[in-house]
Amino acid sequence: MTNKIQQVVSPIFYKIEQLEEDTYGYLLIAPVFVTLSVLAFYPLARTLFFSLHDDDLTGIDPVGEFVAVENYVQLLNGDLNSILSYPFMDLQNPFSSALFLTVLITVVSVGIGTLLGLGMALILNKEFRGRAYARTIVILPWSVPIVIQGMMFYLLFQPSISFFVEPLANLGLFSANPLVSSRDSTIIVILIDIWRKIPFIALIIMAGLASIDRSLYDVAKVAGATKWQQFRYITLPLVKPVLFIGMIFYTISSMKIYGIVEASAGCGTVPTLTCLVVATFRQQRWPTASAIAFLTALLIGAIVMLYVLRFRESMTNE
Repeated sequence: MTNKIQQVVSPIFYKIEQLEEDTYGYLLIAPVFVTLSVLAFYPLARTLFFSLHDDDLTGIDPVGEFVAVENYVQLLNGDLNSILSYPFMDLQNPFSSALFLTVLITVVSVGIGTLLGLGMALILNKEFRGRAYARTIVILPWSVPIVIQGMMFYLLFQPSISFFVEPLANLGLFSANPLVSSRDSTIIVILIDIWRKIPFIALIIMAGLASIDRSLYDVAKVAGATKWQQFRYITLPLVKPVLFIGMIFYTISSMKIYGIVEASAGCGTVPTLTCLVVATFRQQRWPTASAIAFLTALLIGAIVMLYVLRFRESMTNE
């Protein structure tokens, strides 16, 4: 029996070993790719299926009758704002609009956080006394659980507890109770997101910096290149691939922001898209919640594609 199995299997393995290197590599990762595809696309397809039906509030069935894209049309037109806990999109009052606030938080947080993370990575990449301890300390904000991060900033901006809310209010930077103001709470959420994501983006950039050949800088110094020229023509081009990857993960995480919002200002004050999905799901409006979740996924996918196209364009121009 064993010999028969070997006679059947051996030719197969021999043919596999004769494949080209790239084809052999793709074949090895094919099972993992198929598994991940099923795990990723099945929930997405199920969400799309639910979103194409009407809400069934009787509790008998999870979904009502088939309505095609009606949920999407009503969401984009604002027809469902009256039944939602927070408006999906409201151009007249953008700071109560889940779509506007999510995009605003993402753009500001990713922009500022990436610049600060790049600066931190450049500093931590240099040789100095205590660098190992500094790198360890930098990771701490990223390692703190999200709920604890939100509670920390909640206490920092709680007027009855914090000692610097009043000075900030006197300077006109915040109101007397920033946690009940949508504008102030949005700024607080952005600060939390930047604070917790800087270590993440800095670690990714440091990994890219570690792969740069140090002899390139020696040649640049001999050629008389300034520090800025070394950064512009050596560091930035070589670290750009990992920088784009870090920004993609940063953006995806910020688009799905929920925990720090709920733990700090609350979804009622800063209603993001994820907050809206959770609130609608709790109302047992599963098709509407699925439509919002699928639109969020489409938006994230579009942003990732923009990153990829921008990266290809930048690499082509170079």
